[in-house]
Amino acid sequence: MKVGCIGLGDIARKAYLPVLAVQAGVELHLQTRTPATLTRVADELHLPVAQRHADLDALLAQDLDAAFVHAPTSVHPEIVTRLLDAGVPTYVDKPLAYELADSERLVALAERQRTSLAVGFNRRHAPAYAQCAEHPRELIVLQKNRVGLPEEPRAMILDDFIHVVDTLRFLVPGPVDDVTVRARVVDGLLHHVVLQLSAEGFTALGVMNRLSGSAEEILEVSGQDTKRQVLNLSEVIDHKGQPTLRRRGDWVPVARQRGIEQAVLAFLDAVRAGRVLSARDALATHELCERVVRAVQERAA
Repeated sequence: MKVGCIGLGDIARKAYLPVLAVQAGVELHLQTRTPATLTRVADELHLPVAQRHADLDALLAQDLDAAFVHAPTSVHPEIVTRLLDAGVPTYVDKPLAYELADSERLVALAERQRTSLAVGFNRRHAPAYAQCAEHPRELIVLQKNRVGLPEEPRAMILDDFIHVVDTLRFLVPGPVDDVTVRARVVDGLLHHVVLQLSAEGFTALGVMNRLSGSAEEILEVSGQDTKRQVLNLSEVIDHKGQPTLRRRGDWVPVARQRGIEQAVLAFLDAVRAGRVLSARDALATHELCERVVRAVQERAA
């Protein structure tokens, strides 16, 4: 199986390539427009010259079976369009695009081409979060905070808060009736945003504070007088009387802890089996993010 990796930045090198490089039967092809990075990363992986490509044309000439896109979000529409036009099953980092119209166009193109399009919402595959879907979920609270990183609203929401939005959508136990957004914007920069999703029987809160003083991610799901708390995707505390703590095993890779390994393997398994993966549910997350962006922009105005 020939698999292309487009873009060799931090996320590709730290999370995806360590998984892809050890898969039996995968012939890995790298592509970036930065020659020094291509040489360094390919040398680290001991890839021959024939599996190193300086442009997308050269990569597409390899008759790929699948591709992973880790290039900057601004070029996702162009790259994903070319891959789908060529009939290449494509996995792309979130978001599909900064503009909802581009995301809608890419999903529609994948459907016309009958080609898989998957978006990298790895938290759905993270064991600690996936297990929360089996817990009573009358109240869901997810915080994903940062230090000193207020940002332009669209970029912050689509590049980072989208993980919170998608995880809430994954965990809510039923259809959402009400969506509420609160935010603080100062001089055009988004300091914090709060999203509430609710219906009869449940409330879900997503919080991101870019001036929180700490980089942290905390998920709490509770119901029926029990609570499960997940700290930074690695520690799970169950509260039912006496709290009990479970930590990530010493030898569990970070990519597995964060669900990236599972997401990659699920995508590759679908490609091998000839199953076409739909990005319609991922598009629903982008649609909700657009709703958050517009609410924040209105508040800033």
